[in-house]
Amino acid sequence: MKTNGGRRRIRAFGGLRLARRWRRMAQKKYLQAKLTQFLREDRIQLWKPPYTDENKKVGLALKDLAKKYSDKLECCENEVEKIIEEIRCKAVERGTGNEHYKATGIATIEVFLPPRVKKDRKNLLETRLHVTGRELRSKIAETFGFQENYIKIVINKKQLQLGKTLEEQGVTHNVKAMVLELKQSEEDVRKNSQVEEEEQNEARLKEKRIQRTKRGLEILAERAEMVVDPETTPYLDIANQTGRSIRIPPSERKALMLAMGYHEKGRAFLKRKEYGIALPCLLDADRYFCECCRELLDTVDNYAVLQLDIAWCYFRLGQLECLDDAEKKLNMAQKCFKNCYGENHQRLVHIKGNCGKEKVLFLRLYLLQGIRNYHSGNGEEAYEYLNKACQLFKELYIDPSKVHSLMQLGFSAQEARLGLRACDGNVDHAAAHITNRREKLDQIRKEEKEKKRRRLENINYLKGMGYSARAAKQALHQASGNLEESLQILLSHPQMWWLNDSGPETNSHQESPSRETIDQLVYMGFDAAAAEAALRVFRGNVQLAAQTLAHNGGSLPPDLRLSAEDSSATPPTSPSDSAGTSSASTDEDMETEAVNEILEDIPEHEEDYLDSTLEDEEIIIAEYLSYVESIKTATRRS
Repeated sequence: MKTNGGRRRIRAFGGLRLARRWRRMAQKKYLQAKLTQFLREDRIQLWKPPYTDENKKVGLALKDLAKKYSDKLECCENEVEKIIEEIRCKAVERGTGNEHYKATGIATIEVFLPPRVKKDRKNLLETRLHVTGRELRSKIAETFGFQENYIKIVINKKQLQLGKTLEEQGVTHNVKAMVLELKQSEEDVRKNSQVEEEEQNEARLKEKRIQRTKRGLEILAERAEMVVDPETTPYLDIANQTGRSIRIPPSERKALMLAMGYHEKGRAFLKRKEYGIALPCLLDADRYFCECCRELLDTVDNYAVLQLDIAWCYFRLGQLECLDDAEKKLNMAQKCFKNCYGENHQRLVHIKGNCGKEKVLFLRLYLLQGIRNYHSGNGEEAYEYLNKACQLFKELYIDPSKVHSLMQLGFSAQEARLGLRACDGNVDHAAAHITNRREKLDQIRKEEKEKKRRRLENINYLKGMGYSARAAKQALHQASGNLEESLQILLSHPQMWWLNDSGPETNSHQESPSRETIDQLVYMGFDAAAAEAALRVFRGNVQLAAQTLAHNGGSLPPDLRLSAEDSSATPPTSPSDSAGTSSASTDEDMETEAVNEILEDIPEHEEDYLDSTLEDEEIIIAEYLSYVESIKTATRRS
């Protein structure tokens, strides 16, 4: 019993020491940022005389500078002198590196390691920029003791591509590289080989999860462009905040769907605190969002939320300094929220009737802005933002007993939290709000289901008339789903007749048209060769072949003529061509697994991104407020 008690005390004491060390580190970083700011304002160049002599040693003038700034900050002069000397050494080191790069072409990269192996000193790596990403990854792994296949490198907020050179990816001298470790070990050295093997297996599984995420999203995005039965085949759709499907231009639909899919997957990893896997998904989401038009991004809050999630992920990885444009991202999020929600949230209140739920986004925004300002040496701005976050937390805090009361009525904890925030904590109003929302969503789901059913019936009807699914979909899209108008479009636009579902290559596997169908077209007055070519293109459909030949003066258009020639020149499928069919079921199982993994992480509640217990935020707000409030008292020395 005594031994156990002793162990508990040791853990408690160890935790206290860790907290104190972190406080000292945070205060030191603040002083470094503040002194850097003073040096920049006074245009002090520490790497030049009188602060650095010809031998690159410290000059006597540094003491006078330390005295000046310590009086200004009311800090210990020795502490300020020590930090200024560190800044000077880094400046000299950087200058030496620049000269070396100009002379040799060997660039220096600053490597930021995962928190578990993070060291106080700078981690610099020299490399030429014509090497590939794979070679750089290998060098980082060898230098810092990682297993090469179980790390990812992020540079300039993008995953390092292994097959391209650093130059091709925009990597430059003095760039910052962040190492993401797929293993989640908390120990520096593993002596047990069995445990090591288990960790390697875990890392392989995580890498496979990332690859399955990509494949699953691609499959679901492709299905959205196909004709599928929603009753039997799952696919992704884009809906507004009320749950109704919205029309997106085809040119942007796939990019937006992939962006939203990667974002949801990244958010799922964030919830599970798997930040190393979440960040690549969030960065992929950012890349696809950038392919969408600016007008679209300004009218929805998805892009703003993504910027917050990326900044939050960097912070939780302890690598906020790698996000050079953190301020830019947070300002962009604030601007997008303003465009989407309106000044003082008027547009949001008009649409949803309240803005209580969305305030959790602003709490995290203010918190991140406070943290960024603190690490930039802006104590007053940091306090202002952190205080705003603190006030919002008090406003958004929910009494657990109220959540329990609503759960007793059959509502989920998530519904209870969202309902209470929408109704300023009133339990009765929240219950009515949740019930009303459920009824509205049920009605919308029925309407959307009926709309999809009618669309599928209309597409099948048009396919029965000989048109391809692609042509039918395009006509229905132009006619806003009206079948009669779709028919008129198809009849008045003959060029839509030859819109094939899978492109000309599918024609190469069609059998030669029968003599009977060719004779039918010849009887109508068409040339036999043209008739055969048209029937090849339209897979034996006499009606579409006749309409196309008639519209084009008895011959096929040039693009379809080439298609027909290719198909006639293609030899029949040999037995060896079908040898791979035995693996079809395996591939199908893998695709099903990938799709199911994505669907599991797509939340049913459309406001899932607004639901937060705020437990992490509460701790971090208190932590950073204590840093800001203790800056003067903790660093003042007489």
